[in-house]
Amino acid sequence: MFGISEMAVLLIVVILLIGAKKLPELARNAGKAARILKSEAKAMKSDGPVEPQATYQVTDSRPLQNPAGDERPDASPGPASGNMRP
Repeated sequence: MFGISEMAVLLIVVILLIGAKKLPELARNAGKAARILKSEAKAMKSDGPVEPQATYQVTDSRPLQNPAGDERPDASPGPASGNMRP
């Protein structure tokens, strides 16, 4: 894949771009990210298959025009009331 000369050139370019002072911190953070990713992948494999869950989307926060159990016979508004839902 890569030879020693290509790896050396790549390392020199990385050191020039990032800086020698930040390189150890960058390597440490990359190691932490790799460990977290590995542990999460392992946890997902041990959980088994996941069943899809139902999702609900709220589209309108207005109350219903004629809620169930309303005792009034004229509870449904007419077209001129302005409370009709589209």
